[in-house]
Amino acid sequence: MTEAKLSAKQQHDLKKFIKELEAYKGRHTELVTVYVPAGYELVKIIQQLQQEQGTAANIKSASTRKNVVDALERMVQHLRLFRQTPQNGLAAFSGNIGPEGRQDLKVWSVEPPIPIQTKIYRCDKAFQLDLLRDILQIKEIYGLVLIDRREAVIAELKGKSIVVLAKYTSNVPGKFRAGGQSAQRFGRIRENAAKEFYDRIGEHLKETFFANKELKGIIIGGPGPTKHEFVEGNYITNELKQKIIAIKDVTYTDEFGLQGLLDASQDVLAAEELATEKKLMAKFFDGLAKNEKMVGYGRDDVLKKLQMGAVDMLLLSESLDDNEITFFEEEAKKYGTTVQIISTETREGVQLKEFGGIAAMLRYELQL
Repeated sequence: MTEAKLSAKQQHDLKKFIKELEAYKGRHTELVTVYVPAGYELVKIIQQLQQEQGTAANIKSASTRKNVVDALERMVQHLRLFRQTPQNGLAAFSGNIGPEGRQDLKVWSVEPPIPIQTKIYRCDKAFQLDLLRDILQIKEIYGLVLIDRREAVIAELKGKSIVVLAKYTSNVPGKFRAGGQSAQRFGRIRENAAKEFYDRIGEHLKETFFANKELKGIIIGGPGPTKHEFVEGNYITNELKQKIIAIKDVTYTDEFGLQGLLDASQDVLAAEELATEKKLMAKFFDGLAKNEKMVGYGRDDVLKKLQMGAVDMLLLSESLDDNEITFFEEEAKKYGTTVQIISTETREGVQLKEFGGIAAMLRYELQL
């Protein structure tokens, strides 16, 4: 995946698409789902679907057989409209959504906002939408670091996917010294080797994450005091230190331990996601209290200021009607205005809903 962060519009459009398809249920396994990975040849998918039409001819129920065969045919016809697979792949869905005894075949497709790598063909009572739902979870990137004196793993978290970036093994000798070495000298050797190891990890973190604008935070874990030695020493740049959002006790420092680190950090990650919304809303309410000429709220007020080109940040509650959100997003695009969809999971988000679900922070004061 080359781009982890979705725009507010991409998130809204994908949510709307998923919501529409969630409403349809088949009486039997009649609804067809096809995911075409980025770079995969559409002709191969079409050939597979044509073969499935032959297999579907063996379905005992006459009505189910007809619905499946017809849905596959509509899917094939739809895929033939594409000269090639879209850049990010394709998600396509077809089926009979009419009431019992009446056929109403429909077909939908969407190019995902980020590349998909999974190929899926499935007939079921509902469309398979989990892959699209997972995309909605992919926002900012988090750095994951597991470290002890023996080894370290550096990874990044994109949505629910953990990608291992590097593995390190240290040269720190074990606790038992070789014969003839004094305890003091052996201790110095171990400490110097540990510092060299920490330096290597710190340098890799700088190379990997320092210039990454999508990085939202770093979580560090491991057993014992090593992780604290690493964080409190001069091994991580100050800019990256400020990105550390949690330090967790984790038993393992291998790839298996990454899942343990993720499990231990769910509370932090959930809080971080909502923290961005809370900060934006706090900024709006602060402006409202100190200088009302720099903010706006309510549909008519915000729309007027938006169409004057004065709105810098548009805040829309997720509780608004889909058509209303789409309308304001389109208007915002005309004036280079940033749009942020605000959930109702925080007190501030609920307040926005009570303000009519629409608010704005302005680029300059307006005398109206």
